[in-house]
Amino acid sequence: MSPSTDLHAATDTEVLWVSTSLGTRGGVSSVVREFTATQLWSDWHIRHIATHRDGSVPTRVLTYLAALITVALTLIRRPPALVHLHTASYGSFVRKSLLLWLARARRVPVVMHVHGAEFHLFHERAPRLLQAYIAETLSAADCVIALGPQWRTRLLAIAPRAHVEVLPNSVRVSDDSVLRRADDPLRVVFLGRVGDRKGTFVLLDAWAQRSAQVPARLTIAGDGDLDRARTVIADHSMSESVSLTGWLSPEDTEALLRRADIVVLPSRNEGLPMAVLEAMAHSVTVIATPVGDIPDVLDTSCGVLIPVDDPAALAAALDALLIDDARRTRLGDAARERIRERFDINAATATLDSIYQRILR
Repeated sequence: MSPSTDLHAATDTEVLWVSTSLGTRGGVSSVVREFTATQLWSDWHIRHIATHRDGSVPTRVLTYLAALITVALTLIRRPPALVHLHTASYGSFVRKSLLLWLARARRVPVVMHVHGAEFHLFHERAPRLLQAYIAETLSAADCVIALGPQWRTRLLAIAPRAHVEVLPNSVRVSDDSVLRRADDPLRVVFLGRVGDRKGTFVLLDAWAQRSAQVPARLTIAGDGDLDRARTVIADHSMSESVSLTGWLSPEDTEALLRRADIVVLPSRNEGLPMAVLEAMAHSVTVIATPVGDIPDVLDTSCGVLIPVDDPAALAAALDALLIDDARRTRLGDAARERIRERFDINAATATLDSIYQRILR
């Protein structure tokens, strides 16, 4: 019996999920979208409210004000059994913290789900008064969800009184495969916001350094500092082997992963990136840095870890994988099994269901 078939909730129970919109670019919306098609979503009658969406400043402000009013009215008129807040860092945390205190005022239990890849830096850089507020807010939640063991340690260092549980990001395992023609160049993919935190320019530097023994193309899919990326590509005469697509829809991302041979994410800071999990679920070999809770999912048995900000090491890793078809296949197959065993969405729904039930007893 799959974990999801054991879910149980009272028929009149409603849980409020509050996050960025499901169409927003980034990992949080990807995480929430994964849950919308699960039994958890229907069993707990989950209702989603968006506090943020991509767009102009007025659009973002109006979205938050509308969400604030909606949550407040819901808490007054028909309080849900539980409020589940998804937060990143900086402004995202401030916005969600106000909703947490509104829910606490109505004695509605709160789960605070922390996604921010730089949450520890957000806390470190904050003034002392804000640091105290962050700690008190986390401590006030009935449960704080960390994406992995390292993030649990970091959150407890910030708020020792908080009740922190680990719930890794999870995905659906793909059994699809695409047969690449023998004369096709190998495909290397970067998924994420183009910039220094995700290591995009380390990747471009490494691409310029790698040997040309095997024909390969690099696709960089994401928004961010695209002008700088175009300049680097032109300066290194890499336009024939590197393409920028901009941000892709979930459907286009899926299609890209089904054609990919290697996914690279040389980040400086991470939570547990969905790009890594999605690539592994598609049997794609991943090269990444050991930051955040990436080492909890990726190790030498199912991928490649390289040092942060080391283009030479990344170039060497790319060269080694591009020339070794058997190793790529072996690592990709092991990656998919790692996801199936430990990071499948059905296991995550069962864990979250048990968290809800414990809180509401």
